[in-house]
Parts: sequence; structure tokens; C-alpha cells
Amino acid sequence: MSTSATTSYQPATEFNAITINSFKAYDIRGELGVNLDEDIAYRIGRAFAQILYQRYQTSAQTQTNDIADLKSAIVIGSDIRHSSEQLKQAAIKGIVDAGVDVIDLGMSGTEEVYFATSYYQALGGIEVTASHNPINYNGLKLVKEHSKPISGDDGLAEIQALAESGQFITKNRSGTLQLLTDKSAYINHVMTFIDTDKLKSLKLVINSGNGSAGPVVDLLIEKLAQAGSPIEVIKLHHTPDGSFPNGIPNPMIEANRVATQQAVLENKADLGIAFDGDFDRCFLFDKHGEFIDGSYIVGMLAQAFLNKYPNESIVYDPRVIYNTEAVIKEHQGNAVISKSGHSFIKQVMRDSGAVYGGEMSAHHYFRDFFYCDSGMIPWLLTIELLSITGSTLSELVAGYIEAYPSSGELNFRLTTYDAPTIINAIEKKFSIQNPVKSTLDGLSLNFEEWRFNLRTSNTEPLIRLNIESRGDRELLDTKIQEIQQWLAEQGAVPA
Repeated sequence: MSTSATTSYQPATEFNAITINSFKAYDIRGELGVNLDEDIAYRIGRAFAQILYQRYQTSAQTQTNDIADLKSAIVIGSDIRHSSEQLKQAAIKGIVDAGVDVIDLGMSGTEEVYFATSYYQALGGIEVTASHNPINYNGLKLVKEHSKPISGDDGLAEIQALAESGQFITKNRSGTLQLLTDKSAYINHVMTFIDTDKLKSLKLVINSGNGSAGPVVDLLIEKLAQAGSPIEVIKLHHTPDGSFPNGIPNPMIEANRVATQQAVLENKADLGIAFDGDFDRCFLFDKHGEFIDGSYIVGMLAQAFLNKYPNESIVYDPRVIYNTEAVIKEHQGNAVISKSGHSFIKQVMRDSGAVYGGEMSAHHYFRDFFYCDSGMIPWLLTIELLSITGSTLSELVAGYIEAYPSSGELNFRLTTYDAPTIINAIEKKFSIQNPVKSTLDGLSLNFEEWRFNLRTSNTEPLIRLNIESRGDRELLDTKIQEIQQWLAEQGAVPA
């Protein structure tokens, strides 16, 4: 139902120049009341809409690209955090004051905004979320037409500059507000990634972390049941609750994995699944409750896609590569490496036409999902793969882990030197061994039987280290100890 735009938030009538320091490399995140509030959300919403609408008008006049065929609308959704609805309403007010219509998805995950932006042919989309950040944080994730990412050097800086200046164009009309909370089209699209006739009897533990995933999980379970799929699901921390009574949903923290692991063991489940707050990442546990590192899931899904689509391209990041490259080669795929980060991965996928892209951070991207990441598609593909192969998850990845053991991502805070100084120093340290060097993303040094990648985090004040070997666990452990000790001598302490 369309309505005139009415929100509880009322902006100022005049806008002075301010500084907004919640803009990051890929999105906007800040501490509530410190560098993110309703006034800032309004300015961001209005700046975002004004810039996209100006591009839209120019395209309509010149007919130079497919932006002209889109609707003058922006999709917006928000996660379950208590502050998200208020920030969303402020952003909506900014958008409609810019003369652009709004489609409000209600409480939703980031991938629902990705889907709806393309499905409704909108100019762009916003998800109000802080994902796995502390409870006193929130943020906004932005995409432009066709669900394409907006990053610091590709539109985000322009939005920041306009939001800070407050030099908004006064419009003769306000945009309209339409509430569209029906998830049917999104659910139906996600289900196209698997053949439900191939599913065998499986018991799953799904931990939604009291985030935004629960309602979507319910709808997917309903679809599986309607298809006659013999899938049993034990729901854990299922009800969305912005107070996060069981802790912030972030399965990357080991302590946050315990509840899922215990539930898998207690229920003798075949698979454990856990999500972060906005469920754009999916984490998997085998039937023994063991957490499976994301790099091995990338290899597993690459194999699944190459079995379906021979000779296709697979995109992966440079942090951990041995296993992924071996799987792609074995299954006659085309390996395409990309710098880490969703905006880079998505662009490389578009350029190469890749069917799938994966990062070890548990972000998985799909050509048939507008080259965007989804947390729901991976677990559906996994249960299909378990059904087709008759194997357990541990059996599917055990060979990968043995052939290419890795350290997992090790994070360090810097106390003495900055990241460039440390990266330059470690390159000098190992230069005598003549490794193959890559600076695609931080520093990668590849020796004959092992390699490492050391890079600066794009989202946190950390450096991140990954080490892997070719089937030699003892060598791996030795190199982990050696490099950790060297980093400690440089003042880098484990985070």
C-alpha cells in the first residue's frame, strides 16, 4: 500500500556543515550518540537519494545507460537492533525530502535489500545494520542500481561530502513511502539454487543468534516442507531480539560457537548452521560440532558449482588459496583471484562472469543472486551436496584440511609500528628466501611448501595473518610460531 511519507523523525530546517566520521571503506558504521544518530542518518539518506536521483535524471535525458529504465525509488530495510528502526525512519525522511520514493522492507537482512533493489528495479538500497558489532553500534550498508556496491572511491566519498556539507536541493515534491514486507519473491528466488527432489533425510541445528535471520529461516523451512523434503530443523536462539540475550551474533568469536556446537552434539544433528546479525554470512559446523573454516567451505562450494556448471569461473580472495586453487583445477574451472572485500569480489565476478565467489570470512557471492553475497544460499547448497554425495560435511572437507592445513585468520593490534612499516619489514626478513611475492592485497609471500598473507583490515584497526602449507602440519605450526614471535617483537599483540 502506498502512503504519503510520514515518519516520526523531524529534521532541522537548516543544515550547517558537520564532520561525519562513521564512513568506512565499504559502508557506514558508528557508535550511537557519538558518530551516528538520527540527524546523521537523515543527512546520509538525503545525500544518497539526491546523488542517485541526479544520475538517474541525467541518464533519462541522454539514454546512455540502463539507469534510465529504473524506478525513482530506493529500497530500505533494517535489522533487529533497538536503534535500527529509528535510524531507518530518519533515513527514509531524508530520502523522501530529496523527492525520491521509498520501498520499506521492514525488518530484514542485508541480502533482502540486495535482492529487492534489483527485483523492484530501484535506484539503490540501504540496510540499517551493525551486523556483528557491539550493541551500542549501528550503521548503514548502501548499494546502487542493480545491487552494485558503493565503496569509498566509488560514490561513498561523494555521499559523505554532501551529507557533511548539508547543501541539499529543495524539491517541489516529497517522495512516497510504500511498505512491502512480503518476502515471497526473495524466498522463491533463493530456493531456485537447489533441487529439492535430491534432498535426503538430514537433521540441522540452525542458530539465528536472535538476529534477523529467524523469519527467513522459517519461510525456507516451510518451502522445504511443502516440497516434501525430509529435513528436520532444531532452532536455536531463533526469536529476533535486539537486546541479544545470548550475546552479539558473531560466530567468528570462538566463545559464540559453543551453543551451536553443543546443540549439534546433543541432538545428534548432521549439520550446524549459524548466522551473524544481518545474516549475510553463514557459518557451518560438522556433525562432531567442529567449526569448519571458511576457506574450506569456499573450496566445497566451488566444487558444487563446477559440478553443475563445468568450465565456469570461480573468484576467491588471496588470504588462503592452496585448497581453492587445487579444487578449481581438479574440476576444470577457471580460477580468478581478487582483492578481499565485497566491492572488489563483486566487480571481479561481473568482469569475469564468475558463477560463484567466496571469501574465507564466510561471505559467499552468487552470479544468479545479482553477484551479491547471501547467508541463506550456502547452507541450502550444503544440504543438497550432502544429499547428493551421501557424505557428511566432515568427510567432504577432511581431505581439504589434510592436504592444505591453514592457521585460520590470526589478528593483531599494533602498539609500536604502523602496518606499512611491519609489512615492509617482514618482506625484508624473508627476501633472502626468494619467495614469489604478490601485493594484490597486503603482502603475500609464496614459498614452495608454504605461504602467508599479511594485510591490514579494511574494517578494524588490525593486521590479519594467514599461513598455510602443502600437507605439512608440522611445518605450518613452526611457521605460525615463528611469525607470531616476530610480530610480538614488533609490538603486534594478539587481538
